[in-house]
Amino acid sequence: MSVSLRLSRGGSKKRPYYKIVIANSTAPRDGKFLEQVGTYNPLLSKDDENRVRLVEDRVKYWLGVGAQPTDRVARLLDKAGVKERKATYNPNAGVPGKKAKERAEDKAKKAAEAAEAAAAE
Repeated sequence: MSVSLRLSRGGSKKRPYYKIVIANSTAPRDGKFLEQVGTYNPLLSKDDENRVRLVEDRVKYWLGVGAQPTDRVARLLDKAGVKERKATYNPNAGVPGKKAKERAEDKAKKAAEAAEAAAAE
């Protein structure tokens, strides 16, 4: 069974607070976990030292035995200098979908027809 470093949500409604935990990948998000290795409070400012707190030696141990961090935890670990994260690049992120392309073509066609009608008058 694989083990992952992930966030477990706590806090009240609209006031999130996360524990960084080591859990089996099949366990529920807020369910049973093996060990808590840190906390993350997104409500604090980005330069606050208490925003992310880690027990670095335990994180390094779990990474050493094969635990896989989720994307968000990998970003936190990269910022803390524990594990380097490769930058990702998605060239299709800004490309509009098929329906949006069709709407743009229809809009351009109508604008051309309107301009042609205005020039004819």
